[in-house]
Amino acid sequence: MKKKSSSEQLLMLLKMRCELDAASVASALSMTKEGARQHLLKLEEEGLVKKECKSVGVGRPFSFYSLTSAGLAKFPDTHADVTVQLLDSVRNILGENALELLISDREKQTYSRYQKALESASTVEEKLERLSQIRTEEGYIAEWSKESNNYFFIENHCPICAAATACQRFCRAELQNFQRLFGEQYLVERTQHILADEHRCVYRIAKQSNS
Repeated sequence: MKKKSSSEQLLMLLKMRCELDAASVASALSMTKEGARQHLLKLEEEGLVKKECKSVGVGRPFSFYSLTSAGLAKFPDTHADVTVQLLDSVRNILGENALELLISDREKQTYSRYQKALESASTVEEKLERLSQIRTEEGYIAEWSKESNNYFFIENHCPICAAATACQRFCRAELQNFQRLFGEQYLVERTQHILADEHRCVYRIAKQSNS
């Protein structure tokens, strides 16, 4: 597999972390702070990155960098136009019920595939790790974290965003699948949503109090 260039790694880092200063970029990518600044300046000149100065405590403001719309476009929606056209055709020719059946069938197939991949996982951490790998391979740039007693499953990109925008049943089906994968002892809630103009989709996975 071809190794990503420093610029590609930097764009991916900003996609996943939303906003960073040069020092944080340098640390994450194992380069000097000056090297990070040069890469950020180059990407800013190309219109892929934007800079905003913010005050952090006492002292001079810091420069924070994030992706522009052109930068975000480097992580495209997979076959967006064709997908939306197909959904519209199903809806127009066969009706809403047919569209519901199509999405339901996709949900069942996706759940079956994920369940098979996670069936030997003995802990919630193992499930999250495997699910992150699968979803990243599918284009979601997924990761997970733990804070106190809660787990968070994070998708930094949505490769079917156009389809989900045209038909939000896709998002409901995704949430239902995650709930089934983690079982009744956990409550899975979406706390951030790309379709709500947030940077990523985040799911909180909390153990039920009666479990």
